[in-house]
Amino acid sequence: MFEGTTSNILVSIVTVSFNSEKTIRKTIESVLNQTYQNIEYRIVDGLSSDNTVSICQEYEDAFRKKGIKFVISSEKDNGIYDAMNKGIFAATGEIIGIINSDDWYELDAVECVVENYKHTHFDYLYANINIVTGDGSILVKRSKKDFFPTSRHWNHPSSFVTKALYEETGGYKCKGIYDDFEFFLQARKNGKKISILDKVLANFRTGGVSTQKSWKECKERIRERYRCYIQNHYSPLYILECVGTELVKMIMV
Repeated sequence: MFEGTTSNILVSIVTVSFNSEKTIRKTIESVLNQTYQNIEYRIVDGLSSDNTVSICQEYEDAFRKKGIKFVISSEKDNGIYDAMNKGIFAATGEIIGIINSDDWYELDAVECVVENYKHTHFDYLYANINIVTGDGSILVKRSKKDFFPTSRHWNHPSSFVTKALYEETGGYKCKGIYDDFEFFLQARKNGKKISILDKVLANFRTGGVSTQKSWKECKERIRERYRCYIQNHYSPLYILECVGTELVKMIMV
C-alpha cells in the first residue's frame, strides 16, 4: 500500500501503435506535457511501415530533458492486446495507464490519478472521456459504478491499473476485441478496489475497431462482448446489454 507523497509514485504510460503517423504526435505530446512528471513512457509499435517510429524518435530529446524515461520498441506482435501486455510487463511504474495512438490525455490526467491513488489506494481507476467524432464534435461519456457492470459508464482510455493487479491476473487474455472490458469485468467479479473519477481524463477518437458500423462487425462485437460476460460468470441476460450497446453505437457514433 502506498504511504509516501504523491510526487514519488512512478506512473508508466503505454501506447500501442501501428501505422499511426497521422495521429501519434498528439498522443505523445499529451504525455510529454503532463503536469505530473514522474512518468515512464513506453511506445510499443507493431513494425509500422509508415513514419510512426521516426516520428516517435523525434521526441526523445524532449522527454530526456524533462527527466522522463522514454522507450520505443518496434517488433511483430500477435495483436493489440499482446502489444499492450508487452508494454505492461516491461513497465516499472506502480500505476499503469494505456493510451492508444489515436487518442490523447488531458494535461492533468496523471496528476489527478496519482492524487486519487493517494487517498483511495485503488486497484483500478477509470474516469470520463471525450468522444471525438470525425467532424470534430465532442460527446462526454461519463463514468460511474453501475450495480450491474456494463461498458456504458466504463472507459478504457481513462483507465489506470496497478502493476500489482496486472501481475496477479497475467494481463490481457488476447482472446478478442474486448479483452480490456473483460479485464474490467474480472476485476469487478474478484472484488478489486475500483475508483471512479467524475472528470474527463482522456479523449477518444472514433473510427477504430470498436466503432465500425457494418452489420457483420456489429454482430461480431455482440458475440465478443457476450463471451466476456459468460466466461466471467455473469448472467445470460447480459445479451440484452450487448445488443443494446451496439444499437446505440450504430445510431450515435
